[in-house]
Amino acid sequence: MLSKSELRDVAFWSEGLSEVEFERVRRGLTEKACAAGSTICHRGDRLDYWTGVGSGLLKISAVSKSGKAITFAGVGPGGWFGEGTILKKEPRKYDLVALRDTRLLLLNQATFDWLFENSVGFNRYLVRQLNERMGQFIATIEYDRLLAPAGRVARHIAWLCNPVLYPKSGPLIEIGQEELALLVGVSRQVVNKCLQELEAEGLLSVARNGVTVKDRQRLQVYGE
Repeated sequence: MLSKSELRDVAFWSEGLSEVEFERVRRGLTEKACAAGSTICHRGDRLDYWTGVGSGLLKISAVSKSGKAITFAGVGPGGWFGEGTILKKEPRKYDLVALRDTRLLLLNQATFDWLFENSVGFNRYLVRQLNERMGQFIATIEYDRLLAPAGRVARHIAWLCNPVLYPKSGPLIEIGQEELALLVGVSRQVVNKCLQELEAEGLLSVARNGVTVKDRQRLQVYGE
């Protein structure tokens, strides 16, 4: 069982819970280690847990029968996802892949349902989370169809430092170019070229351990 301080660190939404609710979460939470490259679940599988990322990086994506792939989102430390699926109690509609060694946090269905029925603070968080996630998915579809690669790279980086979805994120996004390429759906060479372009415009700086965001607002609208 996670300590109180450990839980606060990986689940910022728990700050809005009462002591009784908080302890209920601690009892309903388990951890799982996933190796880089491993598939956590396939589209159509059941994963009856609300899922958070303690450390690492995940890709939420899907592949059509014809082989066409789309990436919906990347999820970094502090991010939680899957609330829609848990609420509807249905199989996953996406593949979930660990892009690097990842520590998952799994809140079981019974605890999630109890919080949903009893916790005002938890429901306030869910409304905000669902609204932000909906905006992300709509934006992803839009810029995947309309924007050039540099715009798509810029938008993905901007989402990875979204303070609502990923409250542990800061200016430094610890992500490799290969990982970013997998999220955006382009080659590593294309990502490298796009990052150089964005760096030259002063929107970010590239380092060995990731990307430091200098102007998130401009990254959010880059390419329009």
